[in-house]
Amino acid sequence: KVQSIMDAKSLPKPKVEPQTCLVDFSSPNIAKEMHVGHLRSTIIGEAVCRILEFVGHKVERVNHVGDWGTQFGMLIQYLKEEYPDFAQSMPNITDLTAFYKAAKERFDADPEFKKTSQLNVVKLQSGDAECMQIWKILCDVSRKEFQKVYDRLDVTVYEYGESFYNDKIPPVIEEFDKAGLLRVEEGGAKCVFVENFQIPLMLQKSDGGYGYDSTDMAALKHRLHTVKANRIIVITDFSQGDHFAMCNRAAKDIGWVDKGQQLQHIGFGTVQGEDGKRFKTRSGDTVRLVDLLDEAVSRMEASLSERIDQGKANITKEELHEVAEAIGYGAVKYYDLRRNPTSNYKFSYDAMLDTKGNTAVYLLYARVRFESIMAKAKAEHNVDVDDLEKAGEKIVIAHESERNLALQLTSFSDVIDTTLEDLFPYHICEYVYNLSIAASDFVTQCRVLGSPEMKSRLLLCKVTTMAMEQCFDLLGIRHVKRI
Repeated sequence: KVQSIMDAKSLPKPKVEPQTCLVDFSSPNIAKEMHVGHLRSTIIGEAVCRILEFVGHKVERVNHVGDWGTQFGMLIQYLKEEYPDFAQSMPNITDLTAFYKAAKERFDADPEFKKTSQLNVVKLQSGDAECMQIWKILCDVSRKEFQKVYDRLDVTVYEYGESFYNDKIPPVIEEFDKAGLLRVEEGGAKCVFVENFQIPLMLQKSDGGYGYDSTDMAALKHRLHTVKANRIIVITDFSQGDHFAMCNRAAKDIGWVDKGQQLQHIGFGTVQGEDGKRFKTRSGDTVRLVDLLDEAVSRMEASLSERIDQGKANITKEELHEVAEAIGYGAVKYYDLRRNPTSNYKFSYDAMLDTKGNTAVYLLYARVRFESIMAKAKAEHNVDVDDLEKAGEKIVIAHESERNLALQLTSFSDVIDTTLEDLFPYHICEYVYNLSIAASDFVTQCRVLGSPEMKSRLLLCKVTTMAMEQCFDLLGIRHVKRI
């Protein structure tokens, strides 16, 4: 079995009927910075997409950004007043949080500004040219900031914001009305009640406006019948669990789920500070995602720099930043992905950057250890593991620790089967951690270099590094050949 992994140059993949899977993840809000709350949705979503793609599904990666709503009235007005020449030169708004806060302060303090803002909402919704132009500027500025985070985290996601569904809402309301599932409440709000929930889905507010319920139902219809998704996975924090359960139930009630499609919500827990409360800065603000990532990289840089100075590292000062980024970002991701997404966790740089225990740092070091064994074989024993493979050299399992490692390697097919059911990436984390423990035990118990079994054992090292690499790819963690 291990030989077949070696020959296929891949961990075993289950035979699946390829489907179209749509994963809705990340979903930040326009004119707001991505903060620590977006971390989980973004990295869990990316891993889920990679796992589904690995087994052969077609994956639609959807970023359901908050690009519509009443807040745009005040943002449009504030931009008009602060950047009167916005049409000629792109406003330099890189600090979105400060921009949003300043607009909100004006909105709360100045009745005239508030009134104009509310009128802007109506203008925007009816397609007023100037309001649309400013709205587009705000979206563009925000997109650029979001992309910086996605580039760092190696995340690919395509934007289908709330505004994309605006023209799809009225036909959905009409469809529920015709099906006899719509109730007009006092005041004129159009609602859909679903079994086991007291509060209805409000498809249209009493003032004629649309909210989350309207957009999400229109999105669901579009995804099921236009995108023709067989499986839809929405990844948000756990507090939205009931909302999506209601949407999914309403979709079933009206008959949209007509081909056995699967509708799934992954609700994740909260990222907490050391105090067990929501992770915030010392001043009580939410932590910007870019700051959090910068901090992880700079701490890793400091630790690697110290190793270089002590002569303990195999990298140069020039390679330092790139390696620190790979390990720093990998550490942040793995620390989150290694646990059940539904659980809360305490954010700790020290814990995630620890070189011992179940961390990305430990795993990356473990993989580098096998790389260095293979490099030494070439340099000191003139044995190239790639040549061994080409010559058809076979892996022979004899020692108990070799057997244990082989069992761990071949257990992947069960792990991926389990993962495809709930789509929780922690199964892959558990697999790669157990694999690295079995592999470390093997190189401790069995002499590789200069032993009679050297050729077979080098091939075992190679297949292990390849398996670890594939797991890192599934989790979105960059490879490092030397540390």
